[in-house]
Amino acid sequence: MELQLALDLVDIPEGIKLVKEVEDYIDIVEIGTPVVINEGLRAVKEMKQAFPNLKVLADLKVMDAAGYEVMKASEAGADIVTILGAAEDETIKGAVEEAKKQGRKILVDMIGVKDIETRARELDALGVDYICVHTGYDLQVVGKNSFEDLQTIKGVVKNAKTAVAGGIKLDSLPGVIEAKPDLVIVGGGITGQADKRAAAAEMQRLIKQG
Repeated sequence: MELQLALDLVDIPEGIKLVKEVEDYIDIVEIGTPVVINEGLRAVKEMKQAFPNLKVLADLKVMDAAGYEVMKASEAGADIVTILGAAEDETIKGAVEEAKKQGRKILVDMIGVKDIETRARELDALGVDYICVHTGYDLQVVGKNSFEDLQTIKGVVKNAKTAVAGGIKLDSLPGVIEAKPDLVIVGGGITGQADKRAAAAEMQRLIKQG
């Protein structure tokens, strides 16, 4: 089980400063979609240069022209690129093909997918590396979480790793760990804490125990 730190509401210098605080306790640093929108793929490049030992995920949420977008993210240094589960199968295939060519990984974000079980089975057959259940910000506000969906996906995938994201905090982490995802993605549960290093250290400790 790995811990991914999601950076969403920072610029590049702030992001680098934050990762410096917690780098000993995270496995992957995510350049979130808002950061990519504000800063471009330069954010991926500068993060990878600053922390060559960490994996960097570019949260592009690709929906079309996947081969090209995965190629550009790979050139910037992304180890993992996200694509939406709602994308066409041909788009998913293009992403997987380009990622394999570049030696990178594809994480599928299931945000907005209605039939999670069927789509997870299809995506697994298409050769994606990770399938991620994701409670988006707008659903977190009304008290939803993805834990049930995670169990559903774990029941059907044979090859892909599973990931979970959306509103995970220290108090809800034990419940997440019980479901045994391969990747736990945390944003504000670390970045919003007064002592970010301590929060990340405790999360990593719980994950390693699980």
